[in-house]
Amino acid sequence: MAKSQTIKPGYLFTPRYTNYVFSLLFLLYMFDYIDRMIIGALVPFIQADWGIDDAQIPMLSSVVYWTIVGLTLPLSTLVDRWSRRKTIGAMATIWSLATAACAFTGSFGGLMVARGFVGSGEAGYAPGGSAMISAMYPKEKRSWIMGLWNASIPLGAAIGVALGGIIAANWGWKSAFGIVAVPGLLIAILFFFVKDYKTVPLYKKEAVVDTPKKSRMGFKELMKEFFSKPALVFTYFGFTGVVFVTTSILFWLPSYFERMYDLPMEKAAPKASIVMLLAIIGAPLGGYLTDRWRKKRINARLLFPSISTITAALFCFLGFTIFIDAQQYIVFLLMGMVITSFIPGAAATTQDLVHPGLRATSFAIAVFIQNLIGASLGPIVIGNIAKRTDLATAMKTLPIFLVIAAILFFIGSLYYKRDLAKVEVVKLEVKD
Repeated sequence: MAKSQTIKPGYLFTPRYTNYVFSLLFLLYMFDYIDRMIIGALVPFIQADWGIDDAQIPMLSSVVYWTIVGLTLPLSTLVDRWSRRKTIGAMATIWSLATAACAFTGSFGGLMVARGFVGSGEAGYAPGGSAMISAMYPKEKRSWIMGLWNASIPLGAAIGVALGGIIAANWGWKSAFGIVAVPGLLIAILFFFVKDYKTVPLYKKEAVVDTPKKSRMGFKELMKEFFSKPALVFTYFGFTGVVFVTTSILFWLPSYFERMYDLPMEKAAPKASIVMLLAIIGAPLGGYLTDRWRKKRINARLLFPSISTITAALFCFLGFTIFIDAQQYIVFLLMGMVITSFIPGAAATTQDLVHPGLRATSFAIAVFIQNLIGASLGPIVIGNIAKRTDLATAMKTLPIFLVIAAILFFIGSLYYKRDLAKVEVVKLEVKD
């Protein structure tokens, strides 16, 4: 058999097919964030057209996250118990069509509804993609691969913001939604035809050995998989603190540059997008360093996020409070590179510490919590502070949330090794 067709130890598919599936997952996540974050560049245009103030406009971002909160847990159950392939394909199709629908809305309420459907599609993607990637690669490389995959988030956000500002300035803000929707839809269709792995039965741990009768997990056993492990719980909430900040920055930074430096949005949006784009270095690098460190220190997947997040808090403080002009922008670039370095280790932890048949659900719990009190509230809280003071003052509060997140990751790291020992090892099989 040719070398390219050999399945290596720890992998689910051949190298060529693994890279193909990973490429589709990467592109889908990228278009997920293009469609999700393009709204940040369109804020001034929508406000000018419809007279929406700073307290109202973040609702167009938050409604996406509220929908994700409502649907991510049931959709993750479909991922874990039915099909990764079919769920991911269906969700990507829905969010792409919903993004296209945003181009045809004629009121703020109509745009809110369409954005809600964008969230309904995206609700199942991150849990499904995490489960697929965790299955396809060896656990020793999990942080590194998660880092590469999550590099699609800043790339997509940067493309969405940059393209949104340019398209809106030249062809109108509604055109921006229609143009970015098409590529994601095409990739979604391709994903319906990839291979999947067999759904993993959920048996009680003490009944896993080959016996005539096996006892399935009940609700109590399922909840114990998640909430009896402190490292997992602290990871979920650490995620939330960072996401509160990153979502606020993604939404408000273009407007911050526009107001602080009197830049037109076609210049402010690309400037903000470069800050986000540098996270494409931070996420893979964070994953690589985390996995290297884990060879010597087993809890590195939470220690590294603690260190990188406190570093991001320092850059965030310096950028919004101390420096201005060129110095400020340099600090923002450093912040953009560091702030996503936590993702690979934290995301890998959500997969490390649970039964293999519950990986999508574990990530969905992280998504639920981080969107409920992180992503959905961040832009609104900053917008309301900005309405009462100004946007520059509002952005100065963001480092506080990063410090809290760093502390949560550190506390979680103290429990990681003990919680890892509780996890059952199950061999996955490719579905015919």
